[in-house]
Amino acid sequence: MPTSSKATVSAVAALGLAPLALTALAAAPASAHGSMGDPVSRVSQCYAEGPESPRSAACKAAVAAGGTQALYDWNGIRIGDAAGRHRQLIPDGKLCSANNEEFKGLDLARADWPATGVRSGSYTFKYRVTAPHKGTFTVYLTKPGYDPAKPLGWSGLDLEHPVATATDPAPSGGFYTFSGTLPERSGRQLLYAVWQRSDSPEAFYSCSDVDFGGTGTGTGGTGSTENPGSTGTAGSTGSTEAAPAPAASAPSDEQIAAGADKSTIEHHGHGDDDASTSAEPTAAAARPAAAAAGRPKAAGAPADLAETGASTGTSYLAIGGAAALALGSAALFLSVRRRAAGGHRR
Repeated sequence: MPTSSKATVSAVAALGLAPLALTALAAAPASAHGSMGDPVSRVSQCYAEGPESPRSAACKAAVAAGGTQALYDWNGIRIGDAAGRHRQLIPDGKLCSANNEEFKGLDLARADWPATGVRSGSYTFKYRVTAPHKGTFTVYLTKPGYDPAKPLGWSGLDLEHPVATATDPAPSGGFYTFSGTLPERSGRQLLYAVWQRSDSPEAFYSCSDVDFGGTGTGTGGTGSTENPGSTGTAGSTGSTEAAPAPAASAPSDEQIAAGADKSTIEHHGHGDDDASTSAEPTAAAARPAAAAAGRPKAAGAPADLAETGASTGTSYLAIGGAAALALGSAALFLSVRRRAAGGHRR
């Protein structure tokens, strides 16, 4: 093939890279965020009570141990490079914080964490999400004999029999909703949820306190009609062995939006766009004031849920990068044509 023809083919091939580059850049990973909403997680419960003045003794103790920022960062209990290595990365006694110092108050071993009343049978889980992504949810229940006054270890979870497993459920109304089955238990137990993304190694974790035998009609602030396996609040256990724990309640959309500006965990797909790195929260003080002022609010409605969770920063990068490639390719194409034309005249 003549040199001029080869150059022309190369130029055409380069032009074809532009749309491919656009696709690759648009698919760049963005952080997803969330926590169990029903049964409500510890961190969501304490955030709903108010980070600055929580009502329950357990949430007050959590703030005393780890500060208020952990509650504003309620959707960021995660490990950026987990890749399924949950047991290797999270030591016993630190499951609820995922071994993150910021959230250490959630690991406090005490029997008075606000709890959602449940009973054995089918249960509809609702995972509050502020940036959806593909992945698998796995929910474990503590074994019979669980003592909430002792630190939670991996051996205390029934890892061989998850109560729920769901891959790529569809987000709706600010939640991922999926079904599971709760086995026979009595009294206080704990549900441990792991959300392992399939499009990056990042994983999210949450602890939800439940009470088998609790009475009431509300479940985590999300309604009880969809949960025949739930008895709502943990206002009473029907037992005289211990004082009942406060009822659990999830934060509302308004509460989530109101606290978004104080969060160091970005909402709606923004944040650590390099999913291969650690996704530790970034100190608010380290962020430029202008960037903090322009931080987007939390998602709450279906319209707020991006299908890929990609950030606006990623979109701008994709558009700019693709445009640069297209211009460069066009310039190369024109240059090759001039050379080919000149060679033909000679």
